[in-house]
Amino acid sequence: MREVCRILIVDDELLVRQGIKHHLDWEQQGFRIVGEAANGQEALRLVEQLSPHIVITDIVMPVMDGEEFTRVLKARYPQVEVIVLSSFGEFEYVRSTFQSGVADYILKPKLETEELLQVLQRTARKIPGLSLQEAERGSLPLDRLLERLIDGYEPEEGDEQLASAFPYDRFLLTGTDVGPIAGEPEGVLAGLAGGLESQLHELPFQVRSHPIYTGGRQLLILLNYPGSHQAELIDAVCGYARLKAEAMPETTWAIGGEFAELSGLGKAYRDDWQKLLGFRFYFPGKIVLQANVLPPVTALPVFDMKELLSGIKRGQAENVFARLKELAAVAAGNYLQTPFEFKSFLGNAVFHVTLAALELHREAKELDGLKYAYFKAIDEARDATGALQVFHAFLDEVEPLIAARVPLPGDGNMKLLLDYIDEHYGEPLTLSSLSRHFHFNPSYLSSYFSTHNDEGFSEYLNRIRITKAMELLCSDGLSISEIGSRVGYSDPSYFTKVFKKQTGLSPREFRRQQLAKRG
Repeated sequence: MREVCRILIVDDELLVRQGIKHHLDWEQQGFRIVGEAANGQEALRLVEQLSPHIVITDIVMPVMDGEEFTRVLKARYPQVEVIVLSSFGEFEYVRSTFQSGVADYILKPKLETEELLQVLQRTARKIPGLSLQEAERGSLPLDRLLERLIDGYEPEEGDEQLASAFPYDRFLLTGTDVGPIAGEPEGVLAGLAGGLESQLHELPFQVRSHPIYTGGRQLLILLNYPGSHQAELIDAVCGYARLKAEAMPETTWAIGGEFAELSGLGKAYRDDWQKLLGFRFYFPGKIVLQANVLPPVTALPVFDMKELLSGIKRGQAENVFARLKELAAVAAGNYLQTPFEFKSFLGNAVFHVTLAALELHREAKELDGLKYAYFKAIDEARDATGALQVFHAFLDEVEPLIAARVPLPGDGNMKLLLDYIDEHYGEPLTLSSLSRHFHFNPSYLSSYFSTHNDEGFSEYLNRIRITKAMELLCSDGLSISEIGSRVGYSDPSYFTKVFKKQTGLSPREFRRQQLAKRG
């Protein structure tokens, strides 16, 4: 008599457990549900009592989640096979469970009777001495095979099916995101996929086109074609994208790089196609983003926001704001950073400019409340151009306030002092030498400096010198002692001490770090 394969279901959602129990006629297929649990801790007790052959477990659960449960279960009962249930966004989490010996996984949104049965049958065949009543093996659907390839796993079966579906020697991924379009996406995605397939049928060579719906509002299409026709194929896809852009100008199509083996599908999807589609934030209005056809990435400049804004106090607001706009434009050209990182840079500038304005003019208190509206507008910007427009509007509102400020007592003298230090920081400056130059008493000058500046003389001078030293350390043309001497420190050990106090790194460590960033 054949032994029935015993199944234990572990999921914190009662409806999911009930759904699995009633998915199929378990006994007829050679399986039996012997128990169910709401978390990993409860399931471990049942495993000891019920000795299941297979455990179907969720990943995200209270008390003990699926990852920990799988690790403990396989350590105690290595003969028990585990099938993981997961959602689209949990795949990296699921990947870690495979290190503990998980047999397979099923996506919850695609949990269907036929697929569940096939996964269970395939898993049951691994169990020694267990023979199922059903001998029909079946094969995974093509969509399922491709999903596994995208996730980075080789299919256990279906090689002949893949070879039949994709007979040519080259592959490309293309597709779009219909997120900006209102309404339900299913009909739009199907229409786009069908339209492209029709367009490709008119080419003078054979192309296999298979749409892969990756969830949400994205359309991913796998193209298989003879390698000598890459240029014509890309031209056809670009032509179709431009045609559809007339009715859907918000959409951007991405065309990934060519690859020769289906085993490279996962890498092509994650490292190429997904990144390309993500770049559309920095290229608003661009219809097609294509691998290897992007402009050079601009390097993010190294600068000190506090040092930059100190120019406002010296009456150089126009120059400061021009520099801020220049830096923002450079940052917008670095499309390898995430939109969040770019928006954080702009938000940080808004915050610090507001503080500088409040220090100089009481009317800027109104701006202190308005800054939150600018934060929100930057955060909600759909592309880099929109975010830059908000940032420019903010600077245009702040500049008149600062330009019309009432000068502080002696403010003109303070500007002369700061300008002199900025020009002569490399010389052996002291309060005494500065007093002689400006005909001030040294004690009065020290008090005057502290009253009209956020920092004392020594702190300000050291900050200016270290800032200049950081710029010189970004190249390897000068030795560290030469740089120290050039910015005003005749003693290399004292230069190192001051530098480390201000930056947390020694000059040598800072230089290594900067050179490593440049590659």
